[in-house]
Amino acid sequence: MNELAQVRIGIIGLGYVGLPLAVEFGKIYPTIGFDLNEARIDELRRGTDATLEVSDEELREAHLLEFTAEDQHIRTCNVFIVAVPTPIDAAKRPNFKPLEGASRTVAKVLKKGDVVVFESTVYPGATEEVCVPLLEQGSGLTYNQDFFCGYSPERINPGDKQHRLPSIVKITSGSTPEIARFVDALYKTIITAGTFPASSIKVAEAAKVIENTQRDVNIALINELALIFERLDINTGEVLAAAGTKWNFLPFRPGLVGGHCIGVDPYYLTHKAQEVGYHPNMILAGRRLNDNMGHYIAATVIKKMIKKGIDTATSKILVMGLTFKENCPDLRNTRVIDILSEFTEYGIEVDVYDPWVSSEEAVKEYGVSLVQSLDKDTYSAVVIAVAHRQFTEISITDLRRLCKEKAVIYDVKGLYPRDQVDGCL
Repeated sequence: MNELAQVRIGIIGLGYVGLPLAVEFGKIYPTIGFDLNEARIDELRRGTDATLEVSDEELREAHLLEFTAEDQHIRTCNVFIVAVPTPIDAAKRPNFKPLEGASRTVAKVLKKGDVVVFESTVYPGATEEVCVPLLEQGSGLTYNQDFFCGYSPERINPGDKQHRLPSIVKITSGSTPEIARFVDALYKTIITAGTFPASSIKVAEAAKVIENTQRDVNIALINELALIFERLDINTGEVLAAAGTKWNFLPFRPGLVGGHCIGVDPYYLTHKAQEVGYHPNMILAGRRLNDNMGHYIAATVIKKMIKKGIDTATSKILVMGLTFKENCPDLRNTRVIDILSEFTEYGIEVDVYDPWVSSEEAVKEYGVSLVQSLDKDTYSAVVIAVAHRQFTEISITDLRRLCKEKAVIYDVKGLYPRDQVDGCL
Protein backbone atom coordinates (compact mmCIF):
# COMPACT_ATOMS: atom_id res chain seq x y z
CA MET A 1 0.00 0.00 0.00
CA ASN A 2 1.13 3.56 -0.69
CA GLU A 3 0.84 6.45 1.72
CA LEU A 4 -0.87 9.53 0.29
CA ALA A 5 2.35 11.55 0.15
CA GLN A 6 3.88 9.02 -2.24
CA VAL A 7 0.79 8.52 -4.42
CA ARG A 8 1.23 8.68 -8.17
CA ILE A 9 -2.08 8.03 -9.92
CA GLY A 10 -2.84 6.47 -13.29
CA ILE A 11 -6.39 6.96 -14.62
CA ILE A 12 -7.34 4.30 -17.19
CA GLY A 13 -10.03 5.65 -19.52
CA LEU A 14 -10.63 9.37 -20.10
CA GLY A 15 -14.32 9.56 -20.90
CA TYR A 16 -17.18 11.12 -18.95
CA VAL A 17 -16.00 9.41 -15.74
CA GLY A 18 -12.23 9.21 -16.07
CA LEU A 19 -11.46 12.76 -17.14
CA PRO A 20 -13.16 14.53 -14.20
CA LEU A 21 -11.30 12.13 -11.88
CA ALA A 22 -8.00 12.85 -13.59
CA VAL A 23 -8.56 16.60 -13.33
CA GLU A 24 -9.44 16.55 -9.63
CA PHE A 25 -6.59 14.22 -8.67
CA GLY A 26 -4.24 16.14 -10.98
CA LYS A 27 -4.68 19.22 -8.84
CA ILE A 28 -3.13 17.40 -5.86
CA TYR A 29 -1.13 14.36 -7.00
CA PRO A 30 1.11 13.54 -9.97
CA THR A 31 -1.48 11.98 -12.29
CA ILE A 32 -1.29 10.37 -15.71
CA GLY A 33 -4.46 10.02 -17.77
CA PHE A 34 -4.32 7.04 -20.13
CA ASP A 35 -6.63 6.35 -23.06
CA LEU A 36 -6.24 4.18 -26.17
CA ASN A 37 -7.86 6.87 -28.32
CA GLU A 38 -4.94 8.95 -29.57
CA ALA A 39 -7.25 11.63 -30.96
CA ARG A 40 -8.72 12.01 -27.48
CA ILE A 41 -5.23 12.35 -25.99
CA ASP A 42 -4.28 14.99 -28.57
CA GLU A 43 -7.45 16.94 -27.84
CA LEU A 44 -6.82 16.92 -24.08
CA ARG A 45 -3.20 17.93 -24.52
CA ARG A 46 -4.49 20.93 -26.47
CA GLY A 47 -6.53 21.81 -23.40
CA THR A 48 -10.08 21.08 -24.51
CA ASP A 49 -12.69 18.40 -23.77
CA ALA A 50 -15.21 17.44 -26.46
CA THR A 51 -17.55 15.85 -23.90
CA LEU A 52 -17.95 19.28 -22.23
CA GLU A 53 -17.70 17.69 -18.78
CA VAL A 54 -14.53 19.62 -17.98
CA SER A 55 -13.84 23.23 -18.97
CA ASP A 56 -10.61 24.45 -20.52
CA GLU A 57 -9.91 26.36 -17.31
CA GLU A 58 -10.35 23.25 -15.17
CA LEU A 59 -7.90 21.38 -17.41
CA ARG A 60 -5.35 24.16 -16.87
CA GLU A 61 -5.85 24.02 -13.10
CA ALA A 62 -4.82 20.35 -13.03
CA HIS A 63 -1.14 21.29 -13.18
CA LEU A 64 0.09 17.83 -12.11
CA LEU A 65 -1.88 16.04 -14.85
CA GLU A 66 -0.44 14.69 -18.08
CA PHE A 67 -1.94 12.50 -20.80
CA THR A 68 -0.70 9.48 -22.72
CA ALA A 69 -1.82 6.71 -25.08
CA GLU A 70 1.29 4.63 -24.27
CA ASP A 71 0.83 2.10 -21.46
CA GLN A 72 4.54 2.17 -20.61
CA HIS A 73 4.13 5.78 -19.49
CA ILE A 74 1.95 4.69 -16.56
CA ARG A 75 4.57 2.27 -15.25
CA THR A 76 5.66 4.81 -12.63
CA CYS A 77 2.16 4.98 -11.08
CA ASN A 78 1.37 3.12 -7.88
CA VAL A 79 -2.39 3.70 -7.76
CA PHE A 80 -4.45 2.82 -10.83
CA ILE A 81 -8.07 3.88 -11.21
CA VAL A 82 -10.01 2.11 -13.97
CA ALA A 83 -12.91 4.09 -15.43
CA VAL A 84 -13.84 2.41 -18.70
CA PRO A 85 -17.32 1.72 -20.11
CA THR A 86 -19.23 -1.42 -19.18
CA PRO A 87 -21.84 -1.74 -21.95
CA ILE A 88 -24.13 -4.61 -22.90
CA ASP A 89 -24.02 -6.66 -26.09
CA ALA A 90 -26.77 -7.24 -28.64
CA ALA A 91 -28.25 -9.96 -26.42
CA LYS A 92 -28.30 -7.55 -23.47
CA ARG A 93 -25.56 -9.42 -21.63
CA PRO A 94 -22.63 -7.69 -19.86
CA ASN A 95 -19.83 -6.79 -22.26
CA PHE A 96 -16.63 -6.88 -20.23
CA LYS A 97 -14.23 -6.37 -23.15
CA PRO A 98 -13.28 -2.77 -22.22
CA LEU A 99 -12.88 -3.72 -18.55
CA GLU A 100 -10.86 -6.83 -19.40
CA GLY A 101 -8.65 -4.81 -21.73
CA ALA A 102 -8.06 -2.18 -19.04
CA SER A 103 -7.21 -4.91 -16.51
CA ARG A 104 -4.66 -6.41 -18.90
CA THR A 105 -3.15 -2.97 -19.49
CA VAL A 106 -2.72 -2.39 -15.76
CA ALA A 107 -1.37 -5.91 -15.26
CA LYS A 108 1.54 -5.18 -17.59
CA VAL A 109 2.80 -2.38 -15.33
CA LEU A 110 1.61 -3.64 -11.92
CA LYS A 111 4.23 -3.76 -9.15
CA LYS A 112 4.36 -5.00 -5.58
CA GLY A 113 2.42 -2.72 -3.24
CA ASP A 114 0.28 -1.16 -5.99
CA VAL A 115 -3.45 -0.54 -5.58
CA VAL A 116 -6.00 -0.89 -8.40
CA VAL A 117 -9.38 0.83 -7.90
CA PHE A 118 -12.28 0.12 -10.24
CA GLU A 119 -15.05 2.64 -10.91
CA SER A 120 -16.86 0.93 -13.80
CA THR A 121 -20.38 -0.33 -13.05
CA VAL A 122 -20.50 -4.13 -12.72
CA TYR A 123 -22.54 -6.81 -10.99
CA PRO A 124 -21.66 -7.81 -7.40
CA GLY A 125 -18.51 -9.93 -7.43
CA ALA A 126 -17.24 -8.90 -10.89
CA THR A 127 -14.16 -7.04 -9.65
CA GLU A 128 -12.75 -10.12 -7.94
CA GLU A 129 -14.17 -12.66 -10.41
CA VAL A 130 -13.32 -10.93 -13.70
CA CYS A 131 -10.62 -8.31 -13.09
CA VAL A 132 -8.42 -9.73 -10.34
CA PRO A 133 -7.57 -12.99 -12.20
CA LEU A 134 -6.44 -10.92 -15.21
CA LEU A 135 -4.30 -8.73 -12.95
CA GLU A 136 -2.68 -11.79 -11.38
CA GLN A 137 -2.18 -13.56 -14.71
CA GLY A 138 -0.62 -10.56 -16.45
CA SER A 139 1.60 -9.43 -13.59
CA GLY A 140 2.62 -12.68 -11.96
CA LEU A 141 1.68 -11.11 -8.62
CA THR A 142 -0.68 -12.42 -5.93
CA TYR A 143 -3.87 -10.60 -4.96
CA ASN A 144 -3.98 -9.21 -1.41
CA GLN A 145 -0.36 -10.22 -0.93
CA ASP A 146 1.56 -8.33 -3.62
CA PHE A 147 -1.14 -5.96 -4.88
CA PHE A 148 -4.55 -4.83 -3.69
CA CYS A 149 -7.87 -3.65 -5.11
CA GLY A 150 -10.62 -1.22 -4.30
CA TYR A 151 -13.98 -0.36 -5.78
CA SER A 152 -15.49 3.14 -5.78
CA PRO A 153 -18.43 3.32 -8.20
CA GLU A 154 -18.78 6.33 -10.46
CA ARG A 155 -21.76 8.65 -9.97
CA ILE A 156 -21.15 11.06 -12.82
CA ASN A 157 -24.28 12.60 -14.37
CA PRO A 158 -23.31 13.82 -17.87
CA GLY A 159 -24.32 17.39 -18.61
CA ASP A 160 -25.16 18.14 -14.96
CA LYS A 161 -23.25 21.26 -13.91
CA GLN A 162 -24.76 21.28 -10.42
CA HIS A 163 -23.83 17.77 -9.29
CA ARG A 164 -20.12 17.55 -10.07
CA LEU A 165 -17.62 14.92 -8.96
CA PRO A 166 -16.47 16.73 -5.76
CA SER A 167 -20.04 17.45 -4.64
CA ILE A 168 -21.35 13.87 -4.91
CA VAL A 169 -20.88 11.51 -1.94
CA LYS A 170 -18.45 8.75 -2.95
CA ILE A 171 -18.82 5.11 -1.96
CA THR A 172 -15.43 3.52 -1.26
CA SER A 173 -14.20 0.01 -0.48
CA GLY A 174 -11.03 -2.06 -0.40
CA SER A 175 -9.89 -5.67 -0.56
CA THR A 176 -8.51 -5.54 3.00
CA PRO A 177 -9.44 -3.29 5.93
CA GLU A 178 -6.16 -1.41 5.56
CA ILE A 179 -6.68 -0.84 1.82
CA ALA A 180 -10.29 0.19 2.43
CA ARG A 181 -9.03 2.94 4.76
CA PHE A 182 -6.41 4.00 2.21
CA VAL A 183 -8.89 4.18 -0.69
CA ASP A 184 -11.32 6.15 1.45
CA ALA A 185 -8.63 8.59 2.56
CA LEU A 186 -7.49 9.06 -1.06
CA TYR A 187 -10.95 9.97 -2.31
CA LYS A 188 -11.60 12.22 0.66
CA THR A 189 -8.86 14.53 -0.63
CA ILE A 190 -10.98 15.40 -3.72
CA ILE A 191 -14.60 14.74 -2.63
CA THR A 192 -15.93 17.70 -0.65
CA ALA A 193 -19.30 16.00 -0.12
CA GLY A 194 -17.63 13.22 1.84
CA THR A 195 -17.37 9.47 1.42
CA PHE A 196 -19.27 6.36 2.49
CA PRO A 197 -16.98 3.42 3.27
CA ALA A 198 -18.73 0.17 2.30
CA SER A 199 -17.95 -3.00 4.24
CA SER A 200 -16.71 -4.86 1.15
CA ILE A 201 -16.11 -4.54 -2.57
CA LYS A 202 -19.23 -6.64 -3.25
CA VAL A 203 -21.41 -4.31 -1.20
CA ALA A 204 -20.06 -1.29 -3.07
CA GLU A 205 -20.67 -3.00 -6.43
CA ALA A 206 -24.22 -3.92 -5.43
CA ALA A 207 -24.99 -0.42 -4.14
CA LYS A 208 -24.02 1.09 -7.48
CA VAL A 209 -25.96 -1.31 -9.65
CA ILE A 210 -29.19 -0.93 -7.65
CA GLU A 211 -29.10 2.89 -7.76
CA ASN A 212 -30.01 2.90 -11.43
CA THR A 213 -32.09 -0.29 -11.26
CA GLN A 214 -34.35 1.46 -8.77
CA ARG A 215 -34.74 4.46 -11.08
CA ASP A 216 -35.38 2.19 -14.05
CA VAL A 217 -38.19 0.32 -12.30
CA ASN A 218 -39.81 3.56 -11.11
CA ILE A 219 -39.68 5.12 -14.58
CA ALA A 220 -41.13 1.90 -16.04
CA LEU A 221 -44.11 2.25 -13.69
CA ILE A 222 -44.71 5.84 -14.79
CA ASN A 223 -44.32 4.86 -18.45
CA GLU A 224 -46.94 2.16 -17.99
CA LEU A 225 -49.26 4.63 -16.29
CA ALA A 226 -48.78 7.01 -19.25
CA LEU A 227 -49.82 4.24 -21.64
CA ILE A 228 -52.92 3.57 -19.55
CA PHE A 229 -53.85 7.25 -19.25
CA GLU A 230 -53.41 7.71 -23.01
CA ARG A 231 -56.18 5.18 -23.54
CA LEU A 232 -58.32 6.86 -20.89
CA ASP A 233 -57.75 10.28 -22.49
CA ILE A 234 -56.22 11.65 -19.27
CA ASN A 235 -53.27 14.06 -19.13
CA THR A 236 -50.44 12.13 -17.45
CA GLY A 237 -48.67 15.36 -16.45
CA GLU A 238 -51.76 16.61 -14.65
CA VAL A 239 -52.16 13.29 -12.85
CA LEU A 240 -48.54 13.34 -11.69
CA ALA A 241 -48.84 16.95 -10.54
CA ALA A 242 -51.92 16.11 -8.50
CA ALA A 243 -50.41 12.95 -7.00
CA GLY A 244 -47.19 14.84 -6.29
CA THR A 245 -48.93 16.97 -3.67
CA LYS A 246 -48.54 14.02 -1.29
CA TRP A 247 -45.25 14.29 0.61
CA ASN A 248 -44.00 10.78 -0.18
CA PHE A 249 -44.98 10.52 -3.85
CA LEU A 250 -41.81 10.07 -5.93
CA PRO A 251 -41.36 12.67 -8.72
CA PHE A 252 -40.65 10.43 -11.73
CA ARG A 253 -41.81 11.27 -15.25
CA PRO A 254 -42.44 9.12 -18.33
CA GLY A 255 -39.96 9.05 -21.18
CA LEU A 256 -37.20 7.26 -23.04
CA VAL A 257 -34.71 5.45 -20.81
CA GLY A 258 -31.26 5.27 -22.38
CA GLY A 259 -27.74 6.31 -21.56
CA HIS A 260 -24.78 4.48 -20.11
CA CYS A 261 -26.39 3.79 -16.71
CA ILE A 262 -30.15 3.45 -16.24
CA GLY A 263 -30.71 1.62 -19.51
CA VAL A 264 -27.73 -0.71 -18.98
CA ASP A 265 -26.99 -1.35 -15.30
CA PRO A 266 -30.10 -3.46 -14.56
CA TYR A 267 -28.94 -6.03 -17.12
CA TYR A 268 -25.71 -6.52 -15.13
CA LEU A 269 -27.70 -7.30 -12.00
CA THR A 270 -30.20 -9.57 -13.76
CA HIS A 271 -27.36 -11.43 -15.48
CA LYS A 272 -25.76 -12.24 -12.14
CA ALA A 273 -29.12 -13.09 -10.58
CA GLN A 274 -29.85 -15.63 -13.32
CA GLU A 275 -26.34 -17.03 -12.98
CA VAL A 276 -27.10 -17.93 -9.35
CA GLY A 277 -30.51 -19.39 -10.20
CA TYR A 278 -32.92 -16.51 -9.62
CA HIS A 279 -35.12 -15.04 -12.36
CA PRO A 280 -35.75 -11.34 -11.58
CA ASN A 281 -39.32 -10.71 -12.71
CA MET A 282 -39.89 -7.05 -11.79
CA ILE A 283 -36.54 -5.73 -13.02
CA LEU A 284 -36.77 -7.46 -16.41
CA ALA A 285 -40.42 -6.47 -16.84
CA GLY A 286 -39.46 -2.84 -16.27
CA ARG A 287 -36.58 -3.15 -18.74
CA ARG A 288 -38.87 -4.59 -21.43
CA LEU A 289 -41.38 -1.82 -20.95
CA ASN A 290 -38.78 0.95 -21.04
CA ASP A 291 -37.00 -0.57 -24.03
CA ASN A 292 -40.29 -0.55 -25.94
CA MET A 293 -41.11 3.14 -25.44
CA GLY A 294 -39.36 4.33 -28.60
CA HIS A 295 -41.35 1.93 -30.73
CA TYR A 296 -44.56 2.98 -28.96
CA ILE A 297 -43.87 6.68 -29.62
CA ALA A 298 -43.16 6.11 -33.32
CA ALA A 299 -46.25 3.94 -33.77
CA THR A 300 -48.40 6.54 -32.01
CA VAL A 301 -47.12 9.32 -34.27
CA ILE A 302 -47.86 7.26 -37.38
CA LYS A 303 -51.39 6.49 -36.19
CA LYS A 304 -52.03 10.18 -35.56
CA MET A 305 -50.72 11.03 -39.03
CA ILE A 306 -53.05 8.48 -40.62
CA LYS A 307 -56.02 9.83 -38.64
CA LYS A 308 -55.26 13.29 -40.03
CA GLY A 309 -55.27 11.91 -43.56
CA ILE A 310 -51.51 12.36 -44.03
CA ASP A 311 -49.90 10.07 -46.60
CA THR A 312 -46.99 8.58 -44.65
CA ALA A 313 -45.37 7.21 -47.83
CA THR A 314 -44.66 10.72 -49.10
CA SER A 315 -44.04 12.35 -45.73
CA LYS A 316 -40.94 13.60 -43.99
CA ILE A 317 -40.64 13.55 -40.20
CA LEU A 318 -38.38 15.74 -38.09
CA VAL A 319 -36.92 14.22 -34.91
CA MET A 320 -35.48 16.88 -32.60
CA GLY A 321 -32.67 15.52 -30.46
CA LEU A 322 -30.50 12.40 -30.69
CA THR A 323 -28.59 12.34 -27.39
CA PHE A 324 -29.82 10.19 -24.51
CA LYS A 325 -30.50 13.28 -22.38
CA GLU A 326 -30.73 17.04 -22.66
CA ASN A 327 -27.88 19.54 -22.86
CA CYS A 328 -25.01 17.11 -23.37
CA PRO A 329 -23.39 15.50 -26.43
CA ASP A 330 -23.55 11.95 -25.04
CA LEU A 331 -24.96 9.46 -27.57
CA ARG A 332 -24.31 6.27 -25.60
CA ASN A 333 -27.29 3.92 -25.69
CA THR A 334 -29.70 6.67 -26.77
CA ARG A 335 -33.18 5.26 -27.22
CA VAL A 336 -34.08 7.97 -29.72
CA ILE A 337 -32.58 5.53 -32.21
CA ASP A 338 -35.57 3.23 -31.60
CA ILE A 339 -37.91 5.96 -32.84
CA LEU A 340 -35.79 6.44 -35.96
CA SER A 341 -35.63 2.70 -36.63
CA GLU A 342 -39.41 2.36 -36.39
CA PHE A 343 -40.01 5.23 -38.83
CA THR A 344 -37.44 3.76 -41.22
CA GLU A 345 -39.18 0.37 -41.12
CA TYR A 346 -42.35 2.12 -42.29
CA GLY A 347 -40.38 3.62 -45.17
CA ILE A 348 -40.75 7.18 -43.89
CA GLU A 349 -38.02 9.73 -44.54
CA VAL A 350 -36.61 11.23 -41.34
CA ASP A 351 -34.50 14.31 -40.62
CA VAL A 352 -32.65 14.40 -37.30
CA TYR A 353 -31.60 17.71 -35.78
CA ASP A 354 -29.40 18.00 -32.71
CA PRO A 355 -27.18 21.05 -32.11
CA TRP A 356 -25.27 19.22 -29.35
CA VAL A 357 -23.98 16.39 -31.52
CA SER A 358 -21.21 16.38 -34.12
CA SER A 359 -22.30 14.97 -37.47
CA GLU A 360 -19.23 12.73 -37.58
CA GLU A 361 -20.08 11.17 -34.22
CA ALA A 362 -23.71 10.54 -35.21
CA VAL A 363 -22.64 8.80 -38.42
CA LYS A 364 -19.95 6.81 -36.62
CA GLU A 365 -22.21 5.59 -33.81
CA TYR A 366 -25.53 5.08 -35.58
CA GLY A 367 -25.14 5.85 -39.27
CA VAL A 368 -27.35 8.91 -38.80
CA SER A 369 -26.68 12.02 -40.90
CA LEU A 370 -27.83 15.12 -39.04
CA VAL A 371 -29.42 18.11 -40.74
CA GLN A 372 -27.77 21.43 -39.90
CA SER A 373 -30.74 23.72 -40.59
CA LEU A 374 -34.52 23.47 -40.66
CA ASP A 375 -36.71 24.60 -43.56
CA LYS A 376 -40.26 25.90 -43.32
CA ASP A 377 -43.29 23.99 -44.66
CA THR A 378 -41.30 20.75 -44.82
CA TYR A 379 -42.48 18.23 -42.24
CA SER A 380 -45.63 16.17 -41.82
CA ALA A 381 -44.67 15.35 -38.25
CA VAL A 382 -42.27 16.66 -35.61
CA VAL A 383 -41.13 14.60 -32.62
CA ILE A 384 -39.46 16.53 -29.78
CA ALA A 385 -37.37 13.69 -28.34
CA VAL A 386 -34.83 15.56 -26.19
CA ALA A 387 -35.35 18.69 -24.09
CA HIS A 388 -32.24 20.62 -25.16
CA ARG A 389 -32.35 24.24 -24.01
CA GLN A 390 -32.26 25.37 -27.67
CA PHE A 391 -35.54 23.54 -28.21
CA THR A 392 -37.19 25.10 -25.16
CA GLU A 393 -36.58 28.49 -26.77
CA ILE A 394 -38.57 27.58 -29.89
CA SER A 395 -42.17 28.78 -29.71
CA ILE A 396 -44.99 26.49 -30.82
CA THR A 397 -45.70 29.02 -33.58
CA ASP A 398 -42.16 28.73 -34.93
CA LEU A 399 -42.36 24.97 -34.65
CA ARG A 400 -45.56 24.88 -36.70
CA ARG A 401 -43.89 26.99 -39.38
CA LEU A 402 -41.61 24.03 -40.04
CA CYS A 403 -44.66 21.88 -40.72
CA LYS A 404 -46.95 21.40 -43.66
CA GLU A 405 -50.60 22.42 -43.37
CA LYS A 406 -51.55 18.99 -42.04
CA ALA A 407 -49.00 17.80 -39.49
CA VAL A 408 -48.55 16.04 -36.15
CA ILE A 409 -46.43 17.44 -33.32
CA TYR A 410 -45.56 14.86 -30.68
CA ASP A 411 -43.90 16.21 -27.53
CA VAL A 412 -42.07 13.40 -25.73
CA LYS A 413 -40.58 15.76 -23.13
CA GLY A 414 -43.63 17.88 -22.32
CA LEU A 415 -42.08 21.19 -23.41
CA TYR A 416 -45.40 22.61 -24.62
CA PRO A 417 -48.91 22.75 -23.12
CA ARG A 418 -50.87 19.63 -24.00
CA ASP A 419 -53.53 21.56 -25.90
CA GLN A 420 -50.89 23.01 -28.26
CA VAL A 421 -49.54 19.66 -29.49
CA ASP A 422 -51.05 16.52 -30.97
CA GLY A 423 -49.65 14.12 -28.43
CA CYS A 424 -47.26 13.69 -25.51
CA LEU A 425 -46.26 11.17 -22.90
